[in-house]
Amino acid sequence: MAGGDGLDRTLVVVSDRSGETVETDALHRVLDGAFRDAGITGAGLARRFVVVTGPGSPLERLAAESGHRVVRADPGVEGAYSALAASGLAPAALAGADVEALLDDAERLSPALAQPYDNPALALGATLGASALGGRDKLVLADHGSGLPGFGGWAEQLVAESTGKDGRGLLPVVVEGVDAPGFELAPDVRRVVLGGRPDDPGPGRGSGTREAAVREAGLSVAGPLGAQFLLWEYATAVACRVIGVDPFDRPDARTSAEAAAALLRAEEGAAPTVVHRPPALVSGAVEVHAPEEALKGAKSLADVLEAVLDGVDDGGYLAVMAYLDRSGDAGAERLRALLASRGAEVRKHPAPVTFGWGPRCLHTAGQYHKGGPRNGSFLQVTGHNEADVAVPGRPYTLGELQLAQAFGDQRALRSLGRPVVRLHLRDRAEGVAQLAEALG
Repeated sequence: MAGGDGLDRTLVVVSDRSGETVETDALHRVLDGAFRDAGITGAGLARRFVVVTGPGSPLERLAAESGHRVVRADPGVEGAYSALAASGLAPAALAGADVEALLDDAERLSPALAQPYDNPALALGATLGASALGGRDKLVLADHGSGLPGFGGWAEQLVAESTGKDGRGLLPVVVEGVDAPGFELAPDVRRVVLGGRPDDPGPGRGSGTREAAVREAGLSVAGPLGAQFLLWEYATAVACRVIGVDPFDRPDARTSAEAAAALLRAEEGAAPTVVHRPPALVSGAVEVHAPEEALKGAKSLADVLEAVLDGVDDGGYLAVMAYLDRSGDAGAERLRALLASRGAEVRKHPAPVTFGWGPRCLHTAGQYHKGGPRNGSFLQVTGHNEADVAVPGRPYTLGELQLAQAFGDQRALRSLGRPVVRLHLRDRAEGVAQLAEALG
């Protein structure tokens, strides 16, 4: 929105149940400053924000002081379970979604959830929980005509945040489709198809390899969006009961936030101090930062990536965390499939590969990474910021905040003895292209 473009037509929803999330605060401040720079102040500025937060939170107090409209989130509903609560519905309604239809879909499913038999959510939850206890603790999710783009990402946060603690849990692995690398049968994988029934592909969906993969998956889930939200929330809570963990607690997610906060602390008016160490290897636009033993003598970027894949524990997984621009660096998302394909070539038992954008990944699978089984390996991708944005009232920029969050998570993971390799892109577009080329 440089130069105020679009600001005269913009309404900002600030949704944060606790009112203490650092990136929410930073973006709120940046957008508030952008409105002011565009000459929008006073009552006009107050009307540009709708705040969704818990009663008595710091954000509610700030909203009251600023004159923003407030929608109070139910303090008894955890963030991951709030798709059908104020935190989820208020932004959806303002964006033009048919909230009444969502709630009607959920209500039609609701009577089935009270039944001891023929209860789809109870059956799904029991299956997921039993899979985790039986060693199939990777939940691979593939869309197959569900009509719900992005639903796998929502389910990822719900399942990982709820189940990943006390050394147990289900790791969601969202793949690009049923024919994507990583959807193959494996001893530690439970595969779920989001969409049509395996025995009823539906018109126009074709046949052959893709349909065979769907039939072999054994478990598919379909239905309208409102019903899916309710189904998965109920099923995930049931799975946690089977696994033996509290679905509503996130004891380990705070460790990364606390480490990032320590990096951001500075004397008033001073920028945060992040210690930059020389890279272990430089290849074109890509710097490699890792302990020497993790690189196993690698001399090229392809060698580094192969060492990362080879270093994953048997029965473990590789998590790619891209602290980049989800829009401007969208090509980085291809790394998941490329690494999964390469892993199938270099390993006898390929490891599941997940992908998350930072810092969102701290709120999706972050709890699982720290609290679940300690068998993860981690590949961080960070990048140089050509045009950074200062955060008004804070001694750091958005780029420095993002980098501090990456470093904070790195500290937390390494304190648990987990391997972390960081790739820093001196030029983002060139660096992403290099990584794709190195993976063949």
